[in-house]
Amino acid sequence: MSKHRAPRAPRRGWLAERPEGAIAVPRRRLAAQSRRDFLFFAVGTLAAAAGTWWLLPDRTKARLLPKTHDRLDTLAARVGLSRENRERALDRALSFDDDVAEALYSKDRRVRTYSRSEVTPLRNNYDGRTPGPEYLASWSLGLSGLASGSDQRLSIDQLLRRFALHGQVTRLVCVEGWSAVAWWGGIRFADVLAAFPPAPSARWAALRSSVNLDGAGRPDPYYVSIDLETARHPQTLLATHLAGRPLTLAHGAPLRLLAPMKLGLKNIKAVTDIAYTVDEPADYWNERGYSRYDGL
Repeated sequence: MSKHRAPRAPRRGWLAERPEGAIAVPRRRLAAQSRRDFLFFAVGTLAAAAGTWWLLPDRTKARLLPKTHDRLDTLAARVGLSRENRERALDRALSFDDDVAEALYSKDRRVRTYSRSEVTPLRNNYDGRTPGPEYLASWSLGLSGLASGSDQRLSIDQLLRRFALHGQVTRLVCVEGWSAVAWWGGIRFADVLAAFPPAPSARWAALRSSVNLDGAGRPDPYYVSIDLETARHPQTLLATHLAGRPLTLAHGAPLRLLAPMKLGLKNIKAVTDIAYTVDEPADYWNERGYSRYDGL
């Protein structure tokens, strides 16, 4: 084999800033790194690992974001880094994780499916109160940001009459480390997008539950954002059924998001409104320090 290689194409973007050859770092230079640099290095390593874990077969069993927060708090205290700088470092790490996961996403890559015999119990993992059934009688799904310029509201009966139901047995993964295999049924989000297309410039879907309650039973609207590529994935459902029956209140009746390629905190229950937007909309847990993309 020839020892000579054809000239490489010039690097672009952030790659252009990196040298071609291997980097040798003298031990004395490592020893001279500041405490802040050390923490950024540690956070970057965690981010790189998070960005590649989702490619592993059993990746969903090892998502430990809350523990990562705790460990970074401990590490920040040990190296004398302020909480403000720790948060800035963590934001950079999470942004890196989000960008890598989003770049590797493909609508042609599907999550694993199971047989119905492999279904496991699905708990209601929520600290807030479950809303009472009163809202069901007047429930409707609002759609805004449409290409038509007119908003729409559809009852559950209208949705079920208009759209075909699709079933799938997939795993729902919680950020806290547990997961469950469940048999879901519902409307493909892609079918709703085709019937009620968003404005051409829209890139995001903002989903909201106005009936969500906190632990004291007070209104606590919940909201998530997903990109439209994820919404169009063939395994992304607006779920209406669980185990062959209509959703119960505890599991988000009458309609919830089921996106098995996302962590459970993105799978919003009791959806009341979907708005299509150009800019990335607000997301409940992202505003509280969690990853934006939350992909597996």
